[in-house]
Amino acid sequence: MSRINQPSNQIKLTNVSLVRLKKGKKRFEIACYKNKVLEWRSGIETDLDNVLQIPNVFLNVSKGQTAPAAELTKAFGKDATTESVVLEILKKGEMQVGDKERAAQLERVHHEVIDIVAGKLVDPRTRRVYTTGMIEKALDMLSAQAHQQQEQRHKEQKEQKHQEAKQKQEGGAVAADGGEKEDGTEEGEEGGTAASTSAAKLPMWTGVTAAKSAKSQALDAMKALIALQPIPVMRARMRLRVTCTTSVLKQSVKAAATSSSGGDDGAQRKAPGTVKDKILSYVEQVESQDVMGSSWEVVGFVEPGAFKALSDFVDNETRGQGRVEVLDVTVTQED
Repeated sequence: MSRINQPSNQIKLTNVSLVRLKKGKKRFEIACYKNKVLEWRSGIETDLDNVLQIPNVFLNVSKGQTAPAAELTKAFGKDATTESVVLEILKKGEMQVGDKERAAQLERVHHEVIDIVAGKLVDPRTRRVYTTGMIEKALDMLSAQAHQQQEQRHKEQKEQKHQEAKQKQEGGAVAADGGEKEDGTEEGEEGGTAASTSAAKLPMWTGVTAAKSAKSQALDAMKALIALQPIPVMRARMRLRVTCTTSVLKQSVKAAATSSSGGDDGAQRKAPGTVKDKILSYVEQVESQDVMGSSWEVVGFVEPGAFKALSDFVDNETRGQGRVEVLDVTVTQED
């Protein structure tokens, strides 16, 4: 038996965070210090001694019941060691946290999301960033709207089910009236479905969750803010330098590359333009443009979502004779 079960020298676990992993038919646990598991998973903490309260694998931490070596071998393989099992549980296990810690973690993610969004979005008129307070209020507005829409949909679904049940009770009254009412009902249902589908296409924001990373949630928040515009916002532009040899500038854009860029395909196939025209079409505002010897260079501002398309286009069309450099990831107007 482990020493943890002996009353004379029992180790009391305080400030503990359990990480559990079910393997086979058994559940294994390790006892860790709070906050250290997340730091270890993110690479901030690398010393296991600072993460584990006790370097043992348990079947039940609260009862001090350690996992027998036979159970570890059966579940994790014959080459399993205590350290390898601990590492697997740390990587794949589910962390059990208390309400206070969960609330604190959610608050940290919330602030991180707000900070990311506030640094990436600007007022389209002034190109100045918003304060975190303004961004937070805008997201709260979207969250309230989303919850209202969800409640409305639930209410409509309830009413629809009630109407369907009522029609069934009335028997074949609808069928007896002929096909007109039936057709009208179907048309109304199709209209409602089309409207709900159209609304579903718009990005929604329902609030921060601890289940996703702050970065991915910030991207979702930005999409919703840009699409729904509770306040006037747009993504802050990137400042790029595009250079390529002058010999490729007047070459016609390949039809395949042009048609894949979207828009009016017929018009683009009719007049694909040159490589230079296509590059400049990505640049919203040209800061400078110059020819130096056999090299052409343009510096300007590009919407972040267009960066990959521009970079891919330059790589494909210039065949290594051009490149795209990021000068500023986020350009904002200073006060």
